[in-house]
Amino acid sequence: MNSDKVVGEGASTPPRRLWRSTGAVLLGFFAVVVISLGTDQLFHALEVYPPWGQPMYDTGLLLLALAYRSVYAVLGSYITARFAPRNPMRHALVLGVVGLVVSLAGAIATIPMNLGPSWYPIALVLTALPCAGLAEFCTACGGWNDERRVMTAINIT
Repeated sequence: MNSDKVVGEGASTPPRRLWRSTGAVLLGFFAVVVISLGTDQLFHALEVYPPWGQPMYDTGLLLLALAYRSVYAVLGSYITARFAPRNPMRHALVLGVVGLVVSLAGAIATIPMNLGPSWYPIALVLTALPCAGLAEFCTACGGWNDERRVMTAINIT
């Protein structure tokens, strides 16, 4: 009997596919974390942001951070969807849920520390799933490279 085949109805996901699914989600997650922290470090080094450990209350800087983190979250979900062995949209949403949970934990931990206004970590929580949904949209349209598919999908001719 071939051990690669799943026998019987309702059998669980084969281990090989499960590892690929987990790897796709982790790849997207680590892409978001590495790129986000790298951008943070760059802005700290360029003295755009205050030094690490000091509170940041400037609304413009927080909006900048929210903007690039949102773009990176979409990119990470897109990466997850592209590397998923099947059901790319589901994998992107799984990463969105992971981002929601991590952002929620971060908000719970940092709001009492008074590192900045409370709206910023709350905004990170609220944008996690919409960013994953936007990546789903990009994946469903065939990727960001085909502008005609995106325009057709949103009914722009």
